Amino acid sequence: MNRTAEFVLGLIGGIFGFIGAIMALFLGGLDAALNSTGTSEISGLGWMAFLFSILAVVGAVVVRNKAKAGGIMLIIAAVGGLISISMFYLIPAVLIGIAGIMGVVRKDKTAKAQLSA
Repeated sequence: MNRTAEFVLGLIGGIFGFIGAIMALFLGGLDAALNSTGTSEISGLGWMAFLFSILAVVGAVVVRNKAKAGGIMLIIAAVGGLISISMFYLIPAVLIGIAGIMGVVRKDKTAKAQLSA
C-alpha cells in the first residue's frame, strides 16, 4: 500500500524536530556560558532530541515497507522528543505522532481484499 501520508508527515516532523533540537542546543550553550559551573542540562536534552529526530526520519522511511515497525519507531520518536525538550518539540511531536499512529492503525487495502475473497 502507498504510505505517502505517513512518510511525508514523519519526514516534515523530523525536520522540524532537528530545528527544535538545534534551538535547544543553542539555549543550552548560552546557559552553559552564563552559568557559573560552565555546564548545562539543556545541551544533553538537545542532543537526545536530535537523536529522536534521526529516529523519526528513519521511521518515516521504514514505514513505507514495514508499516507497523516504522509506526512504532515514529511513536517512540514523538514521545521521546516531547519528553526531552518539551515545548521546542511540540509541533514535531504532533506531526510524528500522527504519522506513527497512522502507520500502526491503518490497514492495507490488499490485505482487506484478500480477506473478503
